[in-house]
Amino acid sequence: MNIAICDDEKVIREQIKELTEKEIQGACTELYETGDSLLAAEKQFDLIFLDIQMEGTDGIETARKLRERSALHGGEDVILIFITGIREYVFDAFDVAAFHYLLKPISEDKFREVLCRAKRELEKRKKKRRETVFIKTRNRSFSLKKDSILYVESRGKKVEIHTAGESIETYISMNEIEGQLGEEFYRCHRGYLVNMAYVAEYDNKSIVLNNGEHVYLAKEKYGEFVKAYMRYLRNGVYVDG
Repeated sequence: MNIAICDDEKVIREQIKELTEKEIQGACTELYETGDSLLAAEKQFDLIFLDIQMEGTDGIETARKLRERSALHGGEDVILIFITGIREYVFDAFDVAAFHYLLKPISEDKFREVLCRAKRELEKRKKKRRETVFIKTRNRSFSLKKDSILYVESRGKKVEIHTAGESIETYISMNEIEGQLGEEFYRCHRGYLVNMAYVAEYDNKSIVLNNGEHVYLAKEKYGEFVKAYMRYLRNGVYVDG
């Protein structure tokens, strides 16, 4: 887990680092003294502990810029936990979707409780990432469940994702989406990726999906596809349509 601790008090930075590493073995923690130095690092973190009152860019504005950067690049929002000695800032923290708000001096028991909740939230997000693929089209950006995808087709500079209910055009490359979809999908042709779960039958020229659609199978890939499909049937779950 990649964690940033940003606070202008060294003793607080060290305390949070010690408490975090006590609870999360193998955590990779980085310390920052100001919001400006955290922003300048331009690194991706799973969790950020962020002081509100700091010189230069304060914690609320730092959080706002982090959220804007994430939205611009289509990334996942980091979990933000604010640290402050002033209770009134809690409403500002809500404005930037803070996960929690810790008051100084930091109680070890409270810290442990909040960190455990943050860990559970990260696990939920990881599970969701394994089950979904992030899609950007001309008009929208959204997560699509992998098991809703029948096959993916290359169309020049665009990729068309075929589901049971619609076809979605996106400018992601075939190689990129192949990497995101994982082993349940097979590159049966340079222009096609097929979801193994929907394969009904096949020969050395094409694959028939259980909704009746045909997908090209390159002749030179036939043997490899058969082995991959048999392996999938042993380890995966077949969707009977």
